[in-house]
Amino acid sequence: MTHSAPSPRAGRREWTAFGVLLLPLLLVSMDISVLYFAIPAITAELDPGSTQQLWIFDVYAFALAGLLITMGSIGDRIGRRRLLMLGAVAFGVASVCAAYAQSAEMLIAARALLGVGGATLMPSTMALVRNMFRDDAQRTTAIGIWSGAMAGGIALGSVLGGVLLEHFWWGSVFLVNVPAMVLLLILVPLLVPEFKDPSPGRFDLLSVPLSMGAVLPVVYGLKEIAADGYHTVSALCVTAGLAVGYLFVRRQRSRQDAMISRDLFRGRGFGTGVVLNGLAMFAMMGSAYFTTQYLQSVLGMGSLEAALWSLVPSLAVGGAAPAAGAAAGRFGRPAVVTAGFLVGAGGYAILAAAGTDSLVVLLAGAAVIGCGIVTVAATVSDMALAAAPPQKAGSAASVLETGQEFGGALGMAFLGSVGTAVYRREMDASAPAGLPAEALDTARETLGGAAAVAGRLPEATGGALLDAAQRAFVEGMGTAAIGGGAVLVGAAVLAAVVLRRTERPADRAAGEPEAAVTAGR
Repeated sequence: MTHSAPSPRAGRREWTAFGVLLLPLLLVSMDISVLYFAIPAITAELDPGSTQQLWIFDVYAFALAGLLITMGSIGDRIGRRRLLMLGAVAFGVASVCAAYAQSAEMLIAARALLGVGGATLMPSTMALVRNMFRDDAQRTTAIGIWSGAMAGGIALGSVLGGVLLEHFWWGSVFLVNVPAMVLLLILVPLLVPEFKDPSPGRFDLLSVPLSMGAVLPVVYGLKEIAADGYHTVSALCVTAGLAVGYLFVRRQRSRQDAMISRDLFRGRGFGTGVVLNGLAMFAMMGSAYFTTQYLQSVLGMGSLEAALWSLVPSLAVGGAAPAAGAAAGRFGRPAVVTAGFLVGAGGYAILAAAGTDSLVVLLAGAAVIGCGIVTVAATVSDMALAAAPPQKAGSAASVLETGQEFGGALGMAFLGSVGTAVYRREMDASAPAGLPAEALDTARETLGGAAAVAGRLPEATGGALLDAAQRAFVEGMGTAAIGGGAVLVGAAVLAAVVLRRTERPADRAAGEPEAAVTAGR
């Protein structure tokens, strides 16, 4: 009986290179939230319209989500290190353009270019981790740290933005990226080896617009549903995206040089990992939708104070992700993933118990949700990447991250819509009598709108309106939390059943070629 040789273990050089790769990951995740504090100053200087203001926020995420699959495939072909460096250049240039934007249109364009850069950086870093750490235990540890850094970067971004704006102008929240990108361009060639598919086949150009046409309308439609409730236009966007997605999948299944290789889904556990990771992001983004509003609009915190408090759950989450790998090694992935979903459901139960003055309850619920969900994300991401052929690591990472985008958008849309429906019902029942129709319509749309209306009313009436709106928001948050917990219980059952089939390590065909490696000197 023959035994395959154990995979080589990574040494100091690989772990140092991994530390360098965390830098772009942190910046990309921070850029999602860094604008939270800057938008008032941007509005005062550039005077964007309401639609332009929304695009300043959203175009980054749209460009990022729409290009992930394309960039993952390109990285497999030209080399993941090369794509990482090209992305660093694009990200740095776009950061300078955003910092010195002279108009809203210029800032929107710069944010779109930032999204393009981010779409190259994210799959490149995850794919390089897959290729550098071939030992199962080391790769699991690295993926856990990677997942924790990504979750922490989103919380850190809003705090960093607030601190910078205390001392500098709004462009500083973008300019801070530039030294990090320069450092990345210096260190990556010295520390990170090149990996690419030795025989990638032709690049399928038609799949690029098809992949974007599948992802962007769905993400846009779900975000619109989360913000404004169900509308015909948003539903049509989701439907159109799903239709294009069907065409994209058919094309991938019929071509030998497909952008998403069929080999990915032959590996035991890859497709399951993508689905479970999407469910994890559903829960994470769905809870964040409420907790940020609660801190500011219910407890009345300023933006910086709210951002600092939001770091508290991140401390627990940062420790949970690396610990997930050790737990999976001891108890098995099915048990850890199932437990992670159940822990997240418990966090939602805590969140559902919050009242209008429950900071500790809110933070405890967010911490428990985060710990459970990051445990799931780290474990299933490692499982999916381990099942993928090494030469397709870029495509595997991009599919995994696109699933995260879908899951997060769906979580915000579903739970946000539940919370909004309950909020409006409660406002209709408890808003003070005698309000002008226009004021009532504004107040019942969002809690922020109710606060704005309350500030223009006599003190007694305004206070009563704001109190009713806060109670209605908490009621909506509690109902949505119950729904989120139910989804996670269902996900736990799904994981317990499905992951039994992936308990054994993914089989590697004899003689399967590893990705071609070029020394990074």
